[in-house]
Amino acid sequence: MTDVYARKSYGEQTIGFGRSLAILVVDFQLGFVDPRFQMGGGPMIESAVERTADLLAVARSRGVPVANCYVAYPRPEAAPYWKVTAVPRDLVRGSDACRLDPRIVDHDHDFVFEKYGASAFFQTPLASYLAKSGVDTVAITGCVTSGCVRASVVDSFQLGMRTMLVDDCCADNDPQPHADTLRDVGRRYADIVQSDDVIRHLMGNTG
Repeated sequence: MTDVYARKSYGEQTIGFGRSLAILVVDFQLGFVDPRFQMGGGPMIESAVERTADLLAVARSRGVPVANCYVAYPRPEAAPYWKVTAVPRDLVRGSDACRLDPRIVDHDHDFVFEKYGASAFFQTPLASYLAKSGVDTVAITGCVTSGCVRASVVDSFQLGMRTMLVDDCCADNDPQPHADTLRDVGRRYADIVQSDDVIRHLMGNTG
């Protein structure tokens, strides 16, 4: 953080975990994970998927709610005005690109839902699910950090959730936008944590 932001009190407060945590996994679908697809693959994505799988194994064993989302459209014309050509072209409902990576989803435990926009909260049932589950803290993982993850962080904050952005469980197409996003949302909306921080919290709570 630069001195000018520090002087203006940005980032002075730590939010901390609340009483009840959920894990939100944003868009770890094959269209972003699998290198067969134009938007997919890369070492940063692979590392984040593997670390998220480790975190989710602990969360599920503790009975912690897990929400898992993917982007899909019934046909390309149904998508909003993305500037990313591959999004409406590849992310067609029912295609392989819309399938969640099997390493991060458990259909017997997770709340799995489709989303339309960038944020996991926009016009989805996520907020209702979290409210029904009594959640007050959301730890956010997924891709890409500067896009749909950031949008989900902002909406989580705006809905009154304690918001944790899990650094090593998120990924971008380049390290710089990832770092820029962490710096920016860490000044304003969320605590930046590592998966080990979340796991330590989970091991001290029943979920």
